[in-house]
Amino acid sequence: MKVKEKKWIRFRIYVVAGFFLLGLVTILARAYQLQILQKDRLVAMARAGYIGSIKMLPKRGAIYDRKGHVLALSVEVESIYAHPNRITEKHKTARQLSHVLGERRGKILKLLKGQRPFVWVKRRIDPDRAERVRGLKLKGIGLTTETKRCYPGREIGSHLIGFVGSDNKGLEGLEKRYDSFLSGPERTITLMRNAFGRPFLINGPIVSRHGIYDLILTIDKDIQYQAQQALEAAVEKARAKAGHCVVVDPETGEILAMAVVPEYNPNVFSKYRPYQWRNRVITDCYEPGSTMKAFLLAACLEEGVVSPDTLFDCEQGEYSLGEHVIHDTHKYGVLSVSGIIKHSSNIGAIKLGQKVGYAKFYDYMKKFGFGAKTGLGLQGERMGSIRSPRKISPIDEATIFFGQGVSTTSIQLVMAMAAIANGGKLMRPYVVKAIVDESGDRVMNNHPKVIRRVLSPRTASRVSRILEGVVSEEGTGLRAAIRGFRAAGKTGTAQKVDPETRKYSMKRFVATFVGFVPVDKPRLVILVVVDEPKGMPYGGVVAAPVFREVGLWSLNYLRINPQIGAVVVANGGAEQDPAQSRASLISYAERERFNGGKINSPPEIREKVKTIGEDILGRSKSLPDFRGLGMRDVLKEARSLGLKVGLEGTGLAYRQHPRAGSSLTKVSMVKVSFRPPT
Repeated sequence: MKVKEKKWIRFRIYVVAGFFLLGLVTILARAYQLQILQKDRLVAMARAGYIGSIKMLPKRGAIYDRKGHVLALSVEVESIYAHPNRITEKHKTARQLSHVLGERRGKILKLLKGQRPFVWVKRRIDPDRAERVRGLKLKGIGLTTETKRCYPGREIGSHLIGFVGSDNKGLEGLEKRYDSFLSGPERTITLMRNAFGRPFLINGPIVSRHGIYDLILTIDKDIQYQAQQALEAAVEKARAKAGHCVVVDPETGEILAMAVVPEYNPNVFSKYRPYQWRNRVITDCYEPGSTMKAFLLAACLEEGVVSPDTLFDCEQGEYSLGEHVIHDTHKYGVLSVSGIIKHSSNIGAIKLGQKVGYAKFYDYMKKFGFGAKTGLGLQGERMGSIRSPRKISPIDEATIFFGQGVSTTSIQLVMAMAAIANGGKLMRPYVVKAIVDESGDRVMNNHPKVIRRVLSPRTASRVSRILEGVVSEEGTGLRAAIRGFRAAGKTGTAQKVDPETRKYSMKRFVATFVGFVPVDKPRLVILVVVDEPKGMPYGGVVAAPVFREVGLWSLNYLRINPQIGAVVVANGGAEQDPAQSRASLISYAERERFNGGKINSPPEIREKVKTIGEDILGRSKSLPDFRGLGMRDVLKEARSLGLKVGLEGTGLAYRQHPRAGSSLTKVSMVKVSFRPPT
């Protein structure tokens, strides 16, 4: 290469480098000017254009029952905001908004006269009002989309599900426990002012660790509804303070229903008092009363200290322990172990307890889960209490044998009974079946888990047969008997401590029944507690009928066939009373009707049903009541009846034509109107 060419290349390099250097110096000089020399002026300009920022409420994941019915969901609604400094006719604007929104004009006017550049006028309004406000085209008034938490079932499962606050954060129940999963991404809106002084919105970045997750529960909405209805009727009839009912699958530990009375509507939770929000199944501790005798029996049989036929003298209803006298409700002489449980003799229970010893019984109470949390995972669950053998007097030992002087929660009691029902395994209860993401993939699954084995299968079977006698004609739980099915359980009636005298009250009781059905292969364990019933306070009178009602409906719903032996014969093979036999067959006929006659009934039963229950199987159906259902449920039920459906509006059904109860022979189409829940 020639010397001349090399010089030319070098010259061009210097020129390009000079241009780059000049550009860099210019940029640095401009940066110095903006960041240092003109800093104050530019900051003032930025502040003049920036109005503020608003955090928009995050959307939440839905909560479903085990069959996919929606129990809680977030819906998009509109909210009204105002820029007071842009509103010139504040009185007129306030008057027009007051008329549409139903709010006091003075309240709205106060917002519009404020000094803040941005204010909320009304949040989460219904679509109709939003459209009317939009139609007014008011200067300085705008609408934006937010989310609102909705509970389509209203009171159904409300104590378990809980609710969210105005900031869309969970405050009670599963909404609070799983808030980190249910809460969606947070969105921030920045309010700016352009060169003409007009405000505008800028969507900020979405901040979240994950997307929206949904909960799938073990709860069955239909069983839950039936449990609430039966419990509410029983509490009202007994003029009781409160009550609750739990339905459990004993093989898996899945909670199928968890009903509490008094109820509340989570859509308007602020209208209720905090004590009405409380999930009494896990928060209330009470003395189990005679239901504890079932577990005392189990301990005695497992340890081999007695057999079902061992006899005890029940002292004709009076038994002295030192300075104390224990009484039975009725006077009994010699009773077998089975008889002690069947008649619920306190004196007999004391003598059973003396056979096994309190220290050993204490160990069994611990094994059954008393005095410890169950692992359900809900906030607010209490442990109850059982007294250590090291610090207890003989009279306290005696009273604990028949269920006083010890406290339990309902979830502990129902899971302990489930351990007897399933052959001796204490299961971990659970209500959340799975957590799924937006694509439907499961990010967490719950599976049945055995905590420990409490009894041998043989002992559990023997206890079950004895508890079956409680539900017989001679037992205290006769009203829990379910025609067509073998049921077992135990009644309980415990005195409450008077907070003023600190002694057992003669007027305040807790009535309990806990049992399972069918005995040979239990599918349901049901606990019913009625708090402070008036009149007859006994568990066999006020709680047992709820067990029967919920059990019968649930067995039909789960398509569990009645047992032939339980329909035709009872009490060791003796013929039942004709009226009872008829009632059993009518119950079976109702089941056939409930399932559309699609059950493969045993021939001998179908023949009897045809003779005795033909009027039930053949009676004409009527139009159901669709009110309170969502669109999907209305369509599903109407189509199953062969009806055409006309839908109007959104939300939950509140009106239908023709009316519920109309004969289906005269109806081919039903029109159902919907509106958002309140």
